[in-house]
Amino acid sequence: MNTLSSPPVTLFWYRRDLRLHDNAGLYHALRSGYPVLPIFIFDRNILDQLDDQRDRRVEFIHKAILDMQDEFRELGTSLLVRYGYPLDIFQKLLQEFNVQAVYTNHDYEQYALGRDTAVAGMLRENGVPLHTFKDHVIFEKDEILTGSRTPYTVFTPYSRNWMGKLNDFYLRSYPIDRHQHAFCKISAQPVPTLGEMGFQPLDEAFPRKTVPGDLLKTYQQTRDLPALRGTSEVGIHLRFGTVSIRELARQARESSQTFLNELIWRDFYFQVLHHFPHVEQHSFRREYDNIQWRNNEEDFRRWCEGRTGYPIVDAGMRQLNETGWMHNRVRMIAASFLCKHLLIDWRWGEAYFGKKLRDYDLAANNGGWQWAAGSGTDAAPYFRVFNPTLQAQKFDAKGEYIRRWVPEFNSLNYPQPMVEHTFARQRAVETYQKAVKKEV
Repeated sequence: MNTLSSPPVTLFWYRRDLRLHDNAGLYHALRSGYPVLPIFIFDRNILDQLDDQRDRRVEFIHKAILDMQDEFRELGTSLLVRYGYPLDIFQKLLQEFNVQAVYTNHDYEQYALGRDTAVAGMLRENGVPLHTFKDHVIFEKDEILTGSRTPYTVFTPYSRNWMGKLNDFYLRSYPIDRHQHAFCKISAQPVPTLGEMGFQPLDEAFPRKTVPGDLLKTYQQTRDLPALRGTSEVGIHLRFGTVSIRELARQARESSQTFLNELIWRDFYFQVLHHFPHVEQHSFRREYDNIQWRNNEEDFRRWCEGRTGYPIVDAGMRQLNETGWMHNRVRMIAASFLCKHLLIDWRWGEAYFGKKLRDYDLAANNGGWQWAAGSGTDAAPYFRVFNPTLQAQKFDAKGEYIRRWVPEFNSLNYPQPMVEHTFARQRAVETYQKAVKKEV
C-alpha cells in the first residue's frame, strides 16, 4: 500500500486513559487538523510477564476496550486494537496508514518511559512526531516544587502547595464532544479475544465507576473500617483511566477534603516516582537498603496464604487472594507485619501485591510499601510497629471483617501466631538500628 497516496491521519494511542470523554491527549489529537484513528496495543512486553492466565487487570482492560468499541461504533469509527510489541506495531501502522502525528498521554513508570522513548525515536526517523500530554494526575513532575525549586519529599507541605495552586482551570474537563466529527470514518475493527492472547475470563463484576455522594459525606468516618463498604473502590478505574481524575477531584473538592487528600497522595507518589526513579528497585532512603532482612521463604508463604495467626492480617491476605482487592487500612497492617514482624524485604510484598491487586499502580503501591517499611518519603519511623491485635480491636471491633474472611478464627483449626508481637517489635527495631545507625 502506498501510504503517501492514502488520506493523512493522526493516531491517538490509548494506554492508561481508556475513555472517550475528558481525555487530554485525545482532545488535542481531534484538534490536530487530520482525521483521528484511535489505537490500543495489548503490549506483550507486559503481558508475557504475567503468570496468571486469569489476570483480573487484563480482563478489566479487555472489557473496557469492548465498551469503548461500542461507543466508537456509534460515532461511525472504530478503535484499532493490536496484540504484540509496540515498536513492531507502530512500524506496521506507518506502512498501513499515512500517519502525520501520534498523540498520547504521559506515563511515568520506567518501562513506559523507555517504551515511549523507543517509539518516539522510530517515529521521528520517519518524520512523525509523538505528542504527549498530562491526563492521569492533577499536578505532575515539576508543577509542585518547594520554594527552592526542589521536589517535595514530605507530604504535608506538598499537599498545602497542591491545594494552594488548585483552581478551576486544573479541574476543567476537555470538551471532546465538540470535536467528535474529527474521527476517521471506518467500519468496526475486530478486537483480539482473551483466549487469543493466552488469557481466560473470570467473568467477575468490576467495581463501580462513580463514588456515591452519600459515601463521601461519611468517608472520613468509615474509610478505616474494613467491615463496611466505606472506601471509594475506584482505584482500578483511576489506574486504567476509565474515569477522569479531574471529574473525581471536582467531586471530592465539593464533598470530602479527606477523599481529596487521598487523590493528593496519589499525585505525590507520582511526582516521587518522576524525581526519584530509583524507588522502583531501591529504598527511597538508600541506607534502608542495608537492612539485614530474614527473608524466610516459609514465613513469606504463610503470609501470602493468610495463615500468620494474626486474624486481621490473614483476613486481608485472603480477601486479596480471592477478590484481587484489599481494604486500604488492612493493606497497611499486612505490609507492616511482613516488614517489621517477619523482617521480610518490602520488595517481596510489593511484588506480591503487584501480582494480585486489580488496582495495582506502581507509584502508589511502591509508596505505600516504603511507608510501611519506613524506607520511603514521609515514611512511618522504623520504631513504629503496628500491633495487629490492637489494630483489629480499633478498626474491626466486632470482628465482622475477620469472621467474613477467617471463619475458623477462635477454633482449633486456626494457627497460633507466627511470632509474638513484643519480641518481633524489639527484633525489628534492633535490626533497623544497625542498618540506619540511628537510635530510637
